[in-house]
Amino acid sequence: MTSSDAAPGQDAGGQDSGEQDPAGRPKGFDLATLLAERGGERYDLHARYLNHQLPRMLHTIGFDRYYERAEGAHFWDAEGNDYLDMLAGFGVQGLGRHHPVVRKALHDVLDAGLPDLTRFDCQPLPGLLAEKLLSHTPHLDRVFFGNSGTEAVETALKFARYATGKPRVLYCTHSFHGLTTGSLSVNGEPGFQDGFAPLLPDTAIALGDLDALARELKRGDVAALIVEPIQGHGVYLMPPGFLRAAQELLRKHKALLICDEVQTGLGRTGTFWAYEQEDVEPDLVTVAKALSGGYVPVGATLGKDWIFKKVYSSMDRVLVHSASFGSNAQAMAAGLASLSVIEDEQLVENSRRVGDLLRTRLAELTDRYEMLKEVRGRGLMVAVEFGRPKSLGLRSRWTMLQAARKGLFAQMVVVPLLQRHHILTQVSGDHIEVIKLIPPLVFTEADADRFVTAFTAVMDDAHDGGGLMWDFGKTLVKQAVANR
Repeated sequence: MTSSDAAPGQDAGGQDSGEQDPAGRPKGFDLATLLAERGGERYDLHARYLNHQLPRMLHTIGFDRYYERAEGAHFWDAEGNDYLDMLAGFGVQGLGRHHPVVRKALHDVLDAGLPDLTRFDCQPLPGLLAEKLLSHTPHLDRVFFGNSGTEAVETALKFARYATGKPRVLYCTHSFHGLTTGSLSVNGEPGFQDGFAPLLPDTAIALGDLDALARELKRGDVAALIVEPIQGHGVYLMPPGFLRAAQELLRKHKALLICDEVQTGLGRTGTFWAYEQEDVEPDLVTVAKALSGGYVPVGATLGKDWIFKKVYSSMDRVLVHSASFGSNAQAMAAGLASLSVIEDEQLVENSRRVGDLLRTRLAELTDRYEMLKEVRGRGLMVAVEFGRPKSLGLRSRWTMLQAARKGLFAQMVVVPLLQRHHILTQVSGDHIEVIKLIPPLVFTEADADRFVTAFTAVMDDAHDGGGLMWDFGKTLVKQAVANR
């Protein structure tokens, strides 16, 4: 490299030259300065260059906050207000935000200067992470690393089809497995599929319908059944014994069981894998989200040895399925650190213990509030479902909301939880009256107390039959009608 080849701010050896601007700052990219100067434009930038409907929606419901920092199960806005996170980035922040062990691992792997992604060597970190994952999954043998949950599902679908030689995959109504074309084909929420046809020739069955499963298997063209052990949209649990009976039927017809643990895995439901509570041994398992430690996207597909050996049957097929960024050092380090934290801090046990406490305390409120229909779930994956009240005054208001759009009452609960009590939650799907609670696995008993206290206050307001909450409901009704 000659002196004429050097980049601005570098000497002829490619090193920083120490040049500074008039304000005394190093020349070149400066993230802190960029955020300080333009961080206030966040909503305008998103509206102009990204999904313009997101800032519009956030403005409408009053969720357009300016969060500045985060730690564990909490984050803070510019005024220093403390918010409790019951969403965990849709499950990505399983360890809470900015866990020091994961942060250190990422600093270490960057400082190591590893020869990453050469593609023509075998680095140690992918093998070490695969070994650690499989130590929690002794009936499976091999791992493929991609970059996300939907990639993990795509891998499982491809591997199932190739290994069995059959084209069709079954899935359950209300399921969610991702939004890329293959995973969209097994998405049980039609709203996500609308307008994106043609999709793959996959077939939905009702959750728990063994007769429908048997009927489809008899056609002889089914490669696999893919299921979430607990469905993310609505937090619907499998009927007792369904998954075990389903696996017996699948084996009889030489089809595979794929368990999608992208959201339920790594301790979320009180066991390392949610399927462990169902007495099954799936042939393929997908995982992502919390494996990232909240930092570097990573997805993994775990499977039986014979499936991988069929797919990668010769050296000619060595790259028949791969991912350009799969197995990168930063993702592998984040995954290894995350599993270490889950084990060392006993987060699986914490999920079971604090989740049981939260669910029990909320369930005790069902006799107190007419519109609180059911509390269900496992571990720190909890659904709060609302239903039609009995008293005339409340029933008329409920009917007004339902006529405009199903799901508005749940949204009426979510909004004051954030605006008045600084607790972030989500409505658990379109056109359902369910709030899903999936806080980080570091969630504490004190956090559970804070949520139950706030939720009780919101439900008191809702059952008073008037006030700001129902005024907001009228606003939602007008918007729902206008959007038809």
